[in-house]
Amino acid sequence: MNMNRLIHRHSLALLGFTWLLVTGCQTAKDTTSQDFSASVEAPTVSVDHPPLEYRCLRTATPPAFDGALAHGAWASAAWTDEFRDIEGDHRPRPHFRTRAKMLWDDDFLYVACAMEEPDLWATYDQRDMIVFHENDFEVFIDPDGDQNEYYEIEINVLGTIFDLFLHRPYRHGGPAEHGWDTNGLRWAIHVDGTINDPEDRDRGWVVEMAIPFEDLRPPTVREDGSAWTLAPITEHQREPSPKPGERWRINFSRVQWDLQVVDGAYRKIEGRPEYNWTWTPQWEINMHVPSRWGILEFVDE
Repeated sequence: MNMNRLIHRHSLALLGFTWLLVTGCQTAKDTTSQDFSASVEAPTVSVDHPPLEYRCLRTATPPAFDGALAHGAWASAAWTDEFRDIEGDHRPRPHFRTRAKMLWDDDFLYVACAMEEPDLWATYDQRDMIVFHENDFEVFIDPDGDQNEYYEIEINVLGTIFDLFLHRPYRHGGPAEHGWDTNGLRWAIHVDGTINDPEDRDRGWVVEMAIPFEDLRPPTVREDGSAWTLAPITEHQREPSPKPGERWRINFSRVQWDLQVVDGAYRKIEGRPEYNWTWTPQWEINMHVPSRWGILEFVDE
């Protein structure tokens, strides 16, 4: 595993929780032979439901990344609505609670998500492995709201990152550039329980991310063709950092699988589809319809 990881175990006595904090950086692995598209997309259906909106407050102090989402910088940030099924309220409500918060400053969009989870499970531990084949949390960002040139960042409970850039949605030909990385991304995972231990009952996990605005520029190939780099701002026609009052499109997804225990280890139950729980519904099983994502408004308060 090519990963620098810092792990701390400590007890929060007032809450009676034991947390596992995972932070780190990962080097991308060669994923050119992997299939990065999700299941075959259904035709986009017409819906009349307006997307949800979130007023994202500017923070003078970056979050501490300590998992305490009711304290410090996070105390001023409102929770999103609880996540619902990706297809909307005509589908069963998620059986585990999921909520998110956001903040921003000149350099970063801060995202936190708290997820109830009785069985903490993940095995993918190298950058750009396809973590949605297991349980994960996902962020989708379209800065200019044009439904093209958008970003996807996924993470599992081990802190494994899968990030990619899409020129267009898959149904419009994509493609997905999985060589793109959020090189300045910072993240932390806080675990209330034990990972990959079916003998206990876990309570959940918290993800905190600092997504650098500087990284949210379309990638381009270097002149020598050797590697991906970021397109110059002169080509992109947008300053990386947002202005107060600016509105982006964003959505969050939680992918969840039914598990069984085989020989003392978690295994997916074969033949069962995943659950897709989102902040604002997509009204079909397809995250790649940016016009259905929520609206993120940057507020200077």
